[in-house]
Amino acid sequence: MAIGLREIELALKNIRDSADRTPMVPSRSLSLRAGVPVFLKLENLQKTGSFKIRGAFNCLSHLSPDERRRGVIAASAGNHAQGVALAARTLGIASTIVMPERASLAKQEATRSYGARILLEGKDFDAAMRRARQIAKREKKLLIHAFDNDHVIAGQGTIGLEILEEHPEIATIIVPIGGGGLASGIAIAAKSIDSKIHLVGVTAPARPTLADGIAVKSPGKKTAPLLKRYLDEQIAVSEEEIGEAILLLMEHKRIIAEGAGAASLAALLHHGRDLKGPVCLIVSGGNIDVTLLERIIERGLLRSGRLLRLSVIIADYPGALAGLTAEVGILGANILHIVHDRLSSDLPISRTRVDLSLETRGNDHNRKITAALKKKGYTLPQLKDGG
Repeated sequence: MAIGLREIELALKNIRDSADRTPMVPSRSLSLRAGVPVFLKLENLQKTGSFKIRGAFNCLSHLSPDERRRGVIAASAGNHAQGVALAARTLGIASTIVMPERASLAKQEATRSYGARILLEGKDFDAAMRRARQIAKREKKLLIHAFDNDHVIAGQGTIGLEILEEHPEIATIIVPIGGGGLASGIAIAAKSIDSKIHLVGVTAPARPTLADGIAVKSPGKKTAPLLKRYLDEQIAVSEEEIGEAILLLMEHKRIIAEGAGAASLAALLHHGRDLKGPVCLIVSGGNIDVTLLERIIERGLLRSGRLLRLSVIIADYPGALAGLTAEVGILGANILHIVHDRLSSDLPISRTRVDLSLETRGNDHNRKITAALKKKGYTLPQLKDGG
């Protein structure tokens, strides 16, 4: 079918009771950084933690009684899996999700909690998709594609309707691109309402990437021509830019965003200085692994100079370590992690190494700390990071 404003408006009616109308909030701090008014469309607060429930529910709601009876199947490593599983449970449809063998245990359990049957197949999405197609053919189940499906695209386009219903003054929308379902749907809705709106698509580096939700080799057969027709601009963002955006959203708005969800902010801050405001950023999801988030925070603090790592050589006698830590406290740094190594073969028997991870106020503070420690007679053989 041809997807237009009418199909997206019908999709909004279909999902109204099953998907949340997510908040759209302004950000003063991000607006000051970007130089234009910035709004955030918070799909990370959507059911299942991402926008995917919109397209999945709209698609499944169009199934015939016979298709519902036979059940549905999908291939996904995360957000699409959860969206299909929840939509299927809501509509009383049996669902099977094929996930790569390396899919995180947290995402497996989240999908299983929505009532889906989980099958693990292959090392990547492509292997999982091949298996899903085989099962769909053998068991006569309907394969629900993550993005190359008209009803899925229309469902994702409901985000565009909500944005312009609340803030018709929006001049630019920045949206992450993976397979293109989200970007296509929003672009169709927005351009149909106001042809002057500037649509920017954001892509991520090739795998592996923090933004695995948009690390798709190429858009689909349906979405590729839609993106070509409706998008005004495409921006590629780096891993470092995505990581910084994740940290900024946490610090300034207390928002947890996955890599794909933060890609729009990364594009605006690093490549979007000429974009006209007000700007709406699509925070497409918040399903990020806790251990990955911890690493992102640490690397972000290092880049900003607020995490200082030092190796300090001290005399090996009682009270020496206490003296060092007391000095660090006087200098206004907070010790996050400390390793006291008394057995290094490269040190004299009378000396010991202390590795410190310090929370500081920034690079100026770091320089004062290192200078003060050296003045006190401490040996700093290597300034590892952050100075």
